Amino acid sequence: MIARYAIMFFYTMGLVVIPLLLFFLCRWLMPKRYGWKVGAALAALVILLVGYGTIFGYTRLEVRQVEYVSSDLPAAFDGYRIVYFSDAHVGSMNGFEVSGKSSPITIGNRSSFLHAAIDSMLAQKADMIVFVGDLQNLEPTELLFQEQELKRLRASDGVYSVLGNHDYAIYLPLSEEMKTANEEAVQEFERYLGWDLLMNEHRIIRRDSDSIVVAGMENWGEVKRMPRRGDVKKTLAGLTGHPFIVMLQHDPTAWRKKILPESDAQLTLSGHTHGGQFSIFGWSPASLFYDEWNGTTYEGSRAIDVTSGLGALIPFRLGMSGEIVVVTLRRK
Repeated sequence: MIARYAIMFFYTMGLVVIPLLLFFLCRWLMPKRYGWKVGAALAALVILLVGYGTIFGYTRLEVRQVEYVSSDLPAAFDGYRIVYFSDAHVGSMNGFEVSGKSSPITIGNRSSFLHAAIDSMLAQKADMIVFVGDLQNLEPTELLFQEQELKRLRASDGVYSVLGNHDYAIYLPLSEEMKTANEEAVQEFERYLGWDLLMNEHRIIRRDSDSIVVAGMENWGEVKRMPRRGDVKKTLAGLTGHPFIVMLQHDPTAWRKKILPESDAQLTLSGHTHGGQFSIFGWSPASLFYDEWNGTTYEGSRAIDVTSGLGALIPFRLGMSGEIVVVTLRRK
C-alpha cells in the first residue's frame, strides 16, 4: 500500500511539510530579527531542489563503462560487451492526462527520455542487452504506453531480463486470482517484446567451441516483505564444469546471502537501490540500507555491479542520475 501513495507522500513532504518545518524551526530557534529570513531561504531552497530534481534531475542520463577481468573467461569472449539497465519504472514516464480546451493535455510525459535511453543503448552496439527488473510501477497496464519504444531493443545475442519486486503483484490490494493474472501479464509482455525472460533459468551463449552462461534469478530480497522466489540451484541446474556465469538478480542483497555461498557465478548484475536517487558529496541514503548499492564491488575475483537504474517510482533524482551500464568482459 505504501507504494500506491509514495509519490503523493514525497511531494507533500518535499514541497509543504519540510519547508514549513524549516521555516518555523528557524523562527523559533534563531533571533527574531533574522530567523524568519533564514527559515524562508531554507524553505525556498528545499522547494527549488525538489523542483529541479523532478524536472531536470530525473531526465539526466549517464553511460557508465565497466570492465570486468577474469581468468575464467573463455578466449573467444575477450572484449564481449553487455549493456545492462534496471528499474525502468515506465509508469513514471507516461505522465497523466488533464482536460484541455480542445483535447486532453499530458503532464509529466517523459517518453522522450526513454527514447533517448534506448537510442543510447542501441548505439553501444553491444553483443547482449540485459534488463534486471522493475519494468512497471504497480500494474501491467502502465506498460502499454511504451510498447513501441521497448520493442526497439535488440542485440546480436539477444535481450535478457529478470523480474524485480515491482513486477510482482505485491503493491495493490488484489485477490490472489488477480495477482496471478497481473504477474502473468507482465511476464507475457516482456516475452512479447522479444526479451528472453529468465525465471530461475539460464542460457548458454556460444562462440565457436567456447561458451558463457547468462543466468537469471527471480527476485530475492533480504527484507522479508520483498518477493523471495529466487532459487540459485534451480537457476544453474544442469551446468557442469566451471563455466563463466553472468548472474542477473534484481536485488543486490541476494549476492552475499545467496549467490556467493550457493554458486560460482563470477559476475552478478543488479539494480533495485536506485542509488538512493539522491547523492551529496558522494554520500547517498542508500548506503544506510545496502552494502552494495552503486558501482562495482569485489569479493576476491568475483564481483557484483549495481546500477543506479534508469527511472524510479517517484520521478525525482538529485546528484544521482539515471544510467545505462556498458560491461566489457576481459580475459586475464
